[in-house]
Amino acid sequence: MSTTTNDAVVTTTSDREVHIERDFDAPIERVWDAYSRIEQLSRWWGRGHVVDIERWEFRKGGHWRFVEHEGDQAYGFEGRFREIVPRERIVQSFEWDGMPAHIAIDTTTFVDLGDNRTRVLTDSIFHTAQECAGMLESGMEGGLNESYRALDALLAETR
Repeated sequence: MSTTTNDAVVTTTSDREVHIERDFDAPIERVWDAYSRIEQLSRWWGRGHVVDIERWEFRKGGHWRFVEHEGDQAYGFEGRFREIVPRERIVQSFEWDGMPAHIAIDTTTFVDLGDNRTRVLTDSIFHTAQECAGMLESGMEGGLNESYRALDALLAETR
């Protein structure tokens, strides 16, 4: 992780897998709430842009769908929850309207680092190497870091 920008560390662990790590200056309960409570998630998930929550069923098998607005552009994302272990892990599918029917499976793990710090690890597995490359080329890393900076701001205001 870069100490100057606090960007996420994004690495490819195989031609179909991406691993993301990011530390946050907040206790695990607050980071978990920011991921699991829609009133908080909607404030940071779309990089700070307006996000329409079309569907939010935070339970195993539940469906979610968000549309992020940036100027006259709209970007849709959706998935289904496979597993939810409070303050430990969320496993879900992820699909971006810009790459329809190319679904990744994301496992997000929350690690209590102590001293009111939390590490968030996300492992994304794609069906093919081309899908993985396509997502990386779509600007995923930049958008992710913008969202994480919005999450930093949300966590700072709830201290």
